[in-house]
Amino acid sequence: MNAEIIAVGSELLLGQIVNSNAQYISKNLADIGVNVFYHTVAGDNEKRLSSVVKTACSRSNLLIFTGGLGPTKDDLTKETIAKLFNKELVHDEVSLRYITNYFAQTNREMTDNNKKQALVIKDAKVLPNENGMAPGMAFTQDELTCILLPGPPSEMKPMFINYAVPFLLSKMDVQTRLYSRVLKFFGIGESILETKLQDLIEKQTNPTIAPLASEHEVTIRLTAAHTDQEEAKKLLDETESEIVRRTSAYFYGYENDTLEKQTMDTLMKRNATVACAESLTGGLFGRVLTDQPGSSSVFKGGIIAYSNELKRNLLSVPDSLLKNYGAVSEECAEWMAEHIKKIANTDYGISFTGVAGPEQQEEKPAGTVFIGVAGPKQTKVFPLKLAGTRKSIREKTVKHGLYLLNQLVKEDQ
Repeated sequence: MNAEIIAVGSELLLGQIVNSNAQYISKNLADIGVNVFYHTVAGDNEKRLSSVVKTACSRSNLLIFTGGLGPTKDDLTKETIAKLFNKELVHDEVSLRYITNYFAQTNREMTDNNKKQALVIKDAKVLPNENGMAPGMAFTQDELTCILLPGPPSEMKPMFINYAVPFLLSKMDVQTRLYSRVLKFFGIGESILETKLQDLIEKQTNPTIAPLASEHEVTIRLTAAHTDQEEAKKLLDETESEIVRRTSAYFYGYENDTLEKQTMDTLMKRNATVACAESLTGGLFGRVLTDQPGSSSVFKGGIIAYSNELKRNLLSVPDSLLKNYGAVSEECAEWMAEHIKKIANTDYGISFTGVAGPEQQEEKPAGTVFIGVAGPKQTKVFPLKLAGTRKSIREKTVKHGLYLLNQLVKEDQ
């Protein structure tokens, strides 16, 4: 099947919401071996939606629609599709009964337009909506399959996985499935990573290797096609093993892993605690770490000493150090890391100082960063040269801090 995903809603064109549904559907279609060649967005206008559907029919044999199944006049997806395919709309009694009962149970008036949500294309397979009002539907005419799904992701996602995917699998003769695995890397750019793997990428057949730069990180998606899941896993394992052998210094996890989760897990496994002294990052490291469930067992707290005055008063940074080396220095980062460790009585102390920009500070350019990590055995300071906006530099600094702390905790055990 060659699919086209058509999102319906003027709010998407106006930029009021992001079309996350298309991303979700594409990923899950790839997992079952369905090619997605086009993403299209149409506003709440029958004429323009009809034009989009006619174009899609000329190049795709699976059309998946999201949105436009609600009760208002601008919800016109099923009406437009029914008209284009000369099909009748009828009330689905199960859905109508559910909607009626909902309004009765919540003691709310049910207006006539709410009945519109129970309308489905005649003879289509009804896809139950267990998280909302409007059911979805699926039908095949000639060699074209259409699936209509609600717009809200909380309704669309479970309906797609629980009902649309089984419907599609029942239509597919090909038994080959796609199996994917995402590897995550930090501290290496996409171009350098690709260079290290160039020969593998050039020779790729099955699995395929796709590098992708994400937010301050790089990922590689491995995709294997096979009729047998275990055989596909072997193919993925072999390719992953060779990639990690070449890039072990930068590889840190898989698709659902994050640096903050990895760091938390490492600290918890070692029964280790940490505290932070932040200048450049202004509390961002503490916030990111405390976003993780269970952070109170390893994170004791931190000090935001943004000014030199607070560095002196709260972290006891000597005047002589600030005068001779400056706040943006290896020496200051080392002092801050060791002193926060002492103040908080933790196993590790981590510090951040630097220049976020856009102006210079202490005659040092924006992107000059020092991260100090004090542990049970030693203190290390890592100088960095980062680029980007003020916000980006601060975010990258925290990512580096998490990565470095994670690596050092592992080394100390």
